[in-house]
This record gives sequence, structure tokens and C-alpha cells, in this order.
Amino acid sequence: MKKLGSQTLKFDNPITILETASIVGPKESQGPLASYFDKCLEDEFWQEKTWEKAESKIIKETVNSNITKAKIAASDVDYCFAGDLLNQCISSSFGLRELGIPLYGIFGACSTFVEGLQLGSIFIDGGAADKCICAASSHFCSAEKQFRFPLELGNQRPPSSQWTVTGSGSAILSKSGDGPYVTCITTGKVVDMGIKDANNMGAAMAPAALDTLITHFKDTGRNPSYYDVILTGDLGHIGKEILSEMSLTKGYNIKSNYNDCGVLIFDKATQDTHSGGSGCACCATVFSGYVFNKLKQKELNKVLLIATGALTNSTTAQQGESIPGIAHAIAIETSI
Repeated sequence: MKKLGSQTLKFDNPITILETASIVGPKESQGPLASYFDKCLEDEFWQEKTWEKAESKIIKETVNSNITKAKIAASDVDYCFAGDLLNQCISSSFGLRELGIPLYGIFGACSTFVEGLQLGSIFIDGGAADKCICAASSHFCSAEKQFRFPLELGNQRPPSSQWTVTGSGSAILSKSGDGPYVTCITTGKVVDMGIKDANNMGAAMAPAALDTLITHFKDTGRNPSYYDVILTGDLGHIGKEILSEMSLTKGYNIKSNYNDCGVLIFDKATQDTHSGGSGCACCATVFSGYVFNKLKQKELNKVLLIATGALTNSTTAQQGESIPGIAHAIAIETSI
């Protein structure tokens, strides 16, 4: 492993993404990527009594499905890195308590999935593990109740708001395999531009995405054309436009090969999701379903995945604090 520049690590022996799995809720099942997910739910409860219990079930079944698809046993996995949006990451800890794999509960808000992929890759490269599983989940109903307003109130959602994705994505990393490979990672810094509007997360997170994107290019010496696609996690339509414009001011034109998971997962014209998708599961499901499929089919060969997170909670919002953002990047390539 080599450190490039200030924030990037390059793996001399790239890490294989062995297999992925994804489960999504009913709204996501009606979106343009539905055929790429392993399971599409018919309702938000999935036979559970609460939304929180449903979310725990979703991440549990996603991880179990991932292990089954990889044709390995749970005992073959050395560590699990998982997180979500609920207080103290209860979806992950409750959902995975019977898994029997050593668990690192992690939190990076909507950047959690890529944070897990980074940490798992470092563990494998450093010799601490042969296989790691990385997962993240979110649920529209549980997130709205915790971060904004209970659904029963029927509050108006402004056009800048995003729809938290109901679902979970999971990926198994391995020391050996035929790829696609994690070749390098760029860990983000906390960036806070003073935005306080919880209904405009894209604007709050875009500066962090810009900081990580520019740092990645400078550290690696690469430019936007190196990648088939640059994909942010949860900026939505507004945040995507902001990042595109800000990148130009830094001398990087990403418009021709840039997209966002929150833009891809819903049909803005027919699904009334305003600025698009968000949540830990947004990046996790789009990558584990759609993007991984394209990589395996060699329709995509070089992907820069930048997951973005808004590091806020209900307490800081009530105290009038701003919304700090963070973004973690991972380069995935089909050949080394």
C-alpha cells in the first residue's frame, strides 16, 4: 500500500469485490433500476411491526444474500463493516447480531457504504483479513421520523428535499479474485460551508464532494477522462448541478461522464421524489445492484464512486447548527 499525496492510498495488490447484494423498498422497485436489485419489497414493513424492525430485517437479509451469492460460509468472513442512519446504528447492530461475524459499526451518514469499503480494503491489504463484508441501510419512514417530521403530520416537502432510499446494499471484499478491483481510495475531510437547511442536503454535501474529487485528481495525477463514470452517492439533482459547476471553477470538467446515485434510482418525472434519492442505501443499492452488474459485464471498466454524507442529527438541527459534509472516494477497475 502506498500513500499518494495527502489523502489517497493506492493498493499494490488491489482488492477484489467478490460479490454484492441489494434489497430495496416499494418506491425504489418502481424506479428505473428495479431489475438490477436482488429483491424488491411490496411494502415498507416487510411483515414487521415497526419501520425500524423492517430496516434491521432488510440489512440482515441483504448480508445473508450476499454471503449465499458469493458461495462462501459466514465463517469465511473475517470482519463486517456496517452502518445506517438511526441512533447508534441500531439497524446494523440489531439486524446483524445473529450473524456471528466480528462487527465494526461505522457511521459516515450517507457515505457509510464507501467508508466501509475503504476500511475493509485497508484491513485486507494490511494482512488483518482475507475477506470482509461491507453493508449499509436506510429507510424512508424511519429517517423522516428521526431527522425531519413524523409521516403522520403530512408535512410539505420543498423541491430541494430528497427521498431517503429504503433498502440495503452489501459487498464482499476478498484478498484474491478476478475483480472488479478496488485500486485506490481517497478519504474525505469534513467540509462545512454553513448551510443549515435540512431540506437541501445536496447543497450541504456538494462542497465535500468537490474537496474529495479535486484531492483525488491531484493525489493520483488523474483527470476526469480516466474514468468511464464518476458517480457521487447522494447529491440528487440540485447537488449534482452544484458539483458540476464548482468543478469547472477548479479546472475540471466532469459533465460528460458524471452522474449521481440519487438521480439514477428514481424517475423524477413520474415518482415525485423532488431532488432525488439520498440515505445510506442510495449509494449502497445503486452500486451493489446496477454499477456492479455493469462492471462484471465489462460495460464499465473504471469507476470513481464518491459517497457523500451530511454529518448532522436531530439535536444539532434543533440547536441551530450548520450541516457539515463529508465524502469518501473509491476507485474500482476491472483490470490491473
